[in-house]
Amino acid sequence: MAKFTLIQNPTFKADVLIPQVGGEPVKVGFEFKYLDRTALAELYAEWGERNKELGQKAEDMSLKEFTATQIDLQVDQIKAVVVGWGFEEEFTEQNIRVLVSSIVSTPTAVLQAHAEAFSQARLGNS
Repeated sequence: MAKFTLIQNPTFKADVLIPQVGGEPVKVGFEFKYLDRTALAELYAEWGERNKELGQKAEDMSLKEFTATQIDLQVDQIKAVVVGWGFEEEFTEQNIRVLVSSIVSTPTAVLQAHAEAFSQARLGNS
């Protein structure tokens, strides 16, 4: 019988398909933080509140202000779940901002890969 521990590793790795303008997505390795269900719920609740506030303020903001605020939120989201990546550039807040600012669907791809790792674990790693 295989040995199994109830304590999860503090990080895990998963590949993320990073979109490219005019090209095929590129698979990049990411190292993510493990968060238990309570920590995930707290994080998702915080993100939901920030998104709700952003939506309420959107009418009073210019597109430039809205985009800047959205990028700030997405940088914080990436920082909350990622600890490293396979890009040539170092994993820094400045480079996270470059990544998030590059293509609108990039932050979603990264956050979705983090969430899918938990879904796959729940479904038996299928």
